[in-house]
Parts: sequence; C-alpha cells; structure tokens
Amino acid sequence: MAKLVYALNQSLDGYVDHLAFKPDAALSRHFIEAMPDLTGSVYGRRMYEVMRYWDEDLADWDAEDHDFAAMWRSKPKWVVSRSLKSVGPNATLVEGDIEAVIRGLKEQQVGEIDVAGPDLAGSLTNLGLIDEYRLYLHPVVLGRGKPFFTGPRPPLRLVASDRITEDVIRLTYVPA
Repeated sequence: MAKLVYALNQSLDGYVDHLAFKPDAALSRHFIEAMPDLTGSVYGRRMYEVMRYWDEDLADWDAEDHDFAAMWRSKPKWVVSRSLKSVGPNATLVEGDIEAVIRGLKEQQVGEIDVAGPDLAGSLTNLGLIDEYRLYLHPVVLGRGKPFFTGPRPPLRLVASDRITEDVIRLTYVPA
C-alpha cells in the first residue's frame, strides 16, 4: 500500500510560493536524491501547470535542472482537475470520484505518492487520505499568498525534524 505525502516549501508565516524562495543547489539536490524512491505524484491543476515547466529542456538549465526534469518526466502523474481536458506525457487526468480514485491508487501502488498543491492537499486532508505532511521551512516571511494548509490545520503529531540545508528545516508530521 502506498503512502500519500504532502510536502512543499513553506515560509515562516505559513505560505507556499514557488517563486518567492526557489530551492538553492543543496535543496535541489535533496529533492533530486528523493525522486528515485517516489512512486508518482498527485497534482491539483494549478500545481501541475507550474510543474509542466519540466516537460521540455531549456538552454539555460544547469545539471541539477536536467537531472530533476528527467526524473520528473519518468514518474507517473495523476492530475485532479475539473477544467483540464487533457494532460501531458506520463500523466493521467483524474475526474469524477476523487476519493475513490485516490484510495484506489493507495491500494494499488507501493511506496510514496507525492501530493502537490495546497487546495488538493486540503481536500485530501478532509477525506483523511494524507498519511504524512512534510513542511520545508524557509527563513522567509511573505505576509500573504497561498497557505500550506488551506483550511483548519488537522490534528498532527511531529515525528521528525531534519536540517536539510544551512537555512531549511524539514518538519515531518503524521495525523494525530
């Protein structure tokens, strides 16, 4: 059975914004090293559209960008959307009964499935489907934006804290 993990970079005041604090080389390497163990990813529409950046190589990319893109492309992606009509390579559009589809994925897959997107994670949290929350805490205060938790924070229990880079700490929680 697969484990559903919601993990995103977060500011000190609880917001996520991929443009406000782009991962440095050390954090990028951390994410690249975690990719081989990832079974796949479940995306909300907006986060999937952000991640489509990795679909085609760009001339100004460094080695880490190329490594991440190659691994990202190789992983299956399930995209939850009511508005998209199609998705890119190695991706499946999820429509209809999202709870049944995600429960089915958890039962049929093995390993970790990444959940990407605060709104989607909020919906899956409300359904009791998220098994682990990983907050990559950056020393940045944004003051506004999309919160990591889009609704009331669920009851959680801290199970680990790790210093990932000089400035980033990962806090790992499970439902209490």
